[in-house]
Amino acid sequence: MEKRNLFLILLILGTAFWGISFSVTKLAIGQNQPVLFLCYRFMLATMVLSVIFWKQVKKLNFATIKTGASLAIPLVLGIYLQTLGITHTSASQCSFVAGITVVMIPLIKLIIYRKSAPLKIWIAAFTALVGLFVISITDNLKIGTGDLYTIVGAFCFAIYLIQIEKESKAGDIVPTIVPMFATCAILTFLLALFQNGTVWIPQEHAFWAGIVFCALFSTAYMYTISNISQKYISAERVSIIYLFEPVFGAFAAHFILGEEITSRLLMGGGLIFMATLISELKWKMPRQMAILSLSKWKKD
Repeated sequence: MEKRNLFLILLILGTAFWGISFSVTKLAIGQNQPVLFLCYRFMLATMVLSVIFWKQVKKLNFATIKTGASLAIPLVLGIYLQTLGITHTSASQCSFVAGITVVMIPLIKLIIYRKSAPLKIWIAAFTALVGLFVISITDNLKIGTGDLYTIVGAFCFAIYLIQIEKESKAGDIVPTIVPMFATCAILTFLLALFQNGTVWIPQEHAFWAGIVFCALFSTAYMYTISNISQKYISAERVSIIYLFEPVFGAFAAHFILGEEITSRLLMGGGLIFMATLISELKWKMPRQMAILSLSKWKKD
């Protein structure tokens, strides 16, 4: 199996973990502060990844640590804002709105880097945007507070993905993984430290179970696979593959939290799934067919 196809499968599996994590996070946070949950989540992920990538940890240098820290800033902002979003809206709603990242990446690349994405990526992004509109816009055309937090978080996450793509093409991205999550842990620890009323050892079992699940599966596993895969897959395509996340998220929210799966959710989810397929279709005309078509045109 080609590495690209292998990472596609691993990414889709990771989106299932991410989708489930929206419900797990909402259940785990309860009355606890979201930033404390993220702090422990990143700490555990850093410890696990330090063991897995011990060879790279022993060879860390200033340049690698600096790169990892720079990647951590948009990542921790994106996750923090989306976690706030979960506290103001349903888990299924938040997971779908988070998919707006797919639209933001080609726009950011066009505005900042003057780099246009292929036509099919724009078609896929527009299709996904319609799907998100169907899901998140209410009957009176308003967007809730939770959705706004999630949209800003999606923008930060889009910046993160573009940075990852750039760094992975410049060299080996693996050595930056541990420094990146260590920086995320430090930043969230500082936020928790300066917040009033932080209870450092919550008694709820759901809180700690959520940390274990999110740290191991939706953080350590998924972000490692995501970072490595962008050596073989573009940021635009990775972001569209991520749109499997809200589909898994909606079903997880139904079974874990009892949230309703509405017709709007199914319709929007169908459009988002279609966007994923569009991004992966090979639309290039085979060379021989192109030559034959050109020859026929000249004869005519």
